[in-house]
Amino acid sequence: MTIRRICLTLFILFLLIPIYWLVMMSFKSNTEITSQLTFFPKDWTLVHYHDIFNSGKWTGSFLHSLSYVALNVAITLPLAIPAAYAFSRYDFLADKHLFFWFLTNLMAPPAVFLIPYFQLYHSIHLFDTVYAVALAHTLFNLPLAVWILEGFMSGVPREIDETAYLDGYSLPRFFIKIFLPLIGSGIGVAAFFCFMFSWIELLLANTLTSSNAMPFATMMSSAFTASGTDWGILAAAGTLTLIPGVLVIWFVRHRIASGFALGRV
Repeated sequence: MTIRRICLTLFILFLLIPIYWLVMMSFKSNTEITSQLTFFPKDWTLVHYHDIFNSGKWTGSFLHSLSYVALNVAITLPLAIPAAYAFSRYDFLADKHLFFWFLTNLMAPPAVFLIPYFQLYHSIHLFDTVYAVALAHTLFNLPLAVWILEGFMSGVPREIDETAYLDGYSLPRFFIKIFLPLIGSGIGVAAFFCFMFSWIELLLANTLTSSNAMPFATMMSSAFTASGTDWGILAAAGTLTLIPGVLVIWFVRHRIASGFALGRV
């Protein structure tokens, strides 16, 4: 057991090395980053974070990213929950084929949908808005959320539904009062994966926005200029991109842990 714990500790430390190096770089000057190898900043500085927070473009792009990610989760889950319930509880014509076709959307790379989305959003004046990115990400997140939630719902006995109906519960009341708390872990897992895909996806977000809704990851490319690369700004921006994911994992950690043990994931 001791050897196992030591190996696990070493493995976790190995995984944390890039994160540690990124965070330490964000507190170093560009001269120190490019001239020498140091494990700790010799002269701690907050100038890179100061430049980011005092720049309207940087803060605006960060808020744009948070907006379309939150909007995507808010759109995906209300659509995925009743769809997953239908696949879990009812038998209808070609249900298994429809479920499989639904999942095939996950098999296509996002680049396949770039041109149709680009032309469509230009036509309906949604280009360069957070709504464009949120709706585009829904194409991939919705099948994933349905697949995850259907596994959780299938694990809930149908007798619970029948007992609730005999007790006089209507379907909406049963769904809100009884069923949703039973699949809370599945909802947490689905929300986590929807958030992570939308937060780290760059191809669609970069193509469907220009200046008014530029994502944070695209803004990071401004650190590459003809005069050189601002490594400190890149490190500080990279550190900031970790914070939303860490917060999401912290708040739904119990749901995720039980969801990994009980559901499809």
